[in-house]
Amino acid sequence: MQFGGKTLRKIACLALLLAVTGAGCTQGPDAATIAASKKVTINVWGVNDDESVYDPIFVDYHKLHPYVTIQYRSFRLEEYEDQILNSLAEDRGPDIFLINNSWVGKYMPKITPMPTVTKVAEQQVVGTLQKKVEYTLASEPTVSLRQFKLDEPDVVVNDFTRTVNVSTDTEKRDYQQRVVGMPLSVDTLGLYVNKDLLNAAGVSTLPQTWDVFQADVTKLVKQDAQGNIIQAGAALGTGYNVERSPDIIAALMMQNGAEMAAADGSPTFMNIPQKLNGLRDQPPAYQAISFYTDFANPAKAVYTWNNKQPNSLDAFIQGKAAFFLGYAYDLPIIKARAPKLNLAITSLPQIQGNPQVNYANYWGWVVSKKSKASDIAWNLLNFMRTPDESAKYITAAKRPAALKSQLTGQLDDEDIGPFASQVLTAQSWYKGTDPKAVDTALVTMIEDAIAGGTEEVPNAVHTAADKISQTIPYGSVQ
Repeated sequence: MQFGGKTLRKIACLALLLAVTGAGCTQGPDAATIAASKKVTINVWGVNDDESVYDPIFVDYHKLHPYVTIQYRSFRLEEYEDQILNSLAEDRGPDIFLINNSWVGKYMPKITPMPTVTKVAEQQVVGTLQKKVEYTLASEPTVSLRQFKLDEPDVVVNDFTRTVNVSTDTEKRDYQQRVVGMPLSVDTLGLYVNKDLLNAAGVSTLPQTWDVFQADVTKLVKQDAQGNIIQAGAALGTGYNVERSPDIIAALMMQNGAEMAAADGSPTFMNIPQKLNGLRDQPPAYQAISFYTDFANPAKAVYTWNNKQPNSLDAFIQGKAAFFLGYAYDLPIIKARAPKLNLAITSLPQIQGNPQVNYANYWGWVVSKKSKASDIAWNLLNFMRTPDESAKYITAAKRPAALKSQLTGQLDDEDIGPFASQVLTAQSWYKGTDPKAVDTALVTMIEDAIAGGTEEVPNAVHTAADKISQTIPYGSVQ
């Protein structure tokens, strides 16, 4: 076949155009890329935080992945876990959801560990004169275990890494340590102070040790002629009406040298730790519980609280207690309900001469094992934890950072600084697969110790340990 000069010129022009635009030799996306770039909705469930604190992050991610729509739903704490468990059981649950750091053991069967890479569709611009956006299927590395351990505080590493079977062969086992959750912040137990009550009592400095705290309490408590407490030095000493009393008593035990649990969640706090053998004649938990319950013992000089008092947070907000032990998440509640309260916040008191020990209670994002888009979900979580994006959350939500690199910038913050300053020394303990039952056992232990006095403390401790042991499945591992 022969072509005339005019036809040859047309073919040449067409070839040149294809070469310039890149259209002639470009194949369309393959089936895997097409599937990966289909529109998808990622459902994210959280607790307490409003959607506004995450919106900037979600908008940034959507710009990079326009086919991904993120729907966020927030729940009240009281309803949250029931909603999660019911939805997962009925296969209508979220792709990503929050769990408390004490829930990790309980939720391990329901979540998928972070993969080493995620396969997601990425945008790219092709052509020169006639540009167009196409997608390619990219394998993006997630944060490595080594980097995670460098970036995160020890408490996060201990809570959110687990040894898991990553084998896809049901006949084989391949156990590796993997990240299983991604916290953006770490909250710690701190001390809230009513400065007006301290000023009136002539207390000029905030207590940094428990000895000073005790001395201050005796100056701040007020009783009427009948011995009724009309102003508490501290909302502290009982179980049921003290917010997060299981955390407070655990913090005291740990500060005093107790080891709370073994790797499988079995309680060990009723024992003398091996490192203290020959140095203590009784488990450190005993002294910690006696110290705590003395604040509710009318025979003690530090008596300041009892079970007739209101909830500890309510008492503080109402100006009926000078000291309240709480978390950063309590601050918005206090400010909303008592905007004129002359408030100060300081770190958790420590035992003079002992290593500093603080207590962590916080949340981490996990990916549901039932998610049909787990690669995108984990890709989103890795995006959320990057310094630029996570900074948007901790600034908007007023939370202490989880990334160590961001903590220094928070230390001078009047509201967040005291909590952020404790993150690197914060600890938690593994509560097995039924953390609520563990908390209930500790509250009962406190009340039993109050009812029976000092002589009852060993029995209360061992009874609590027995109850906790019954919640630990045989052969469970952390």
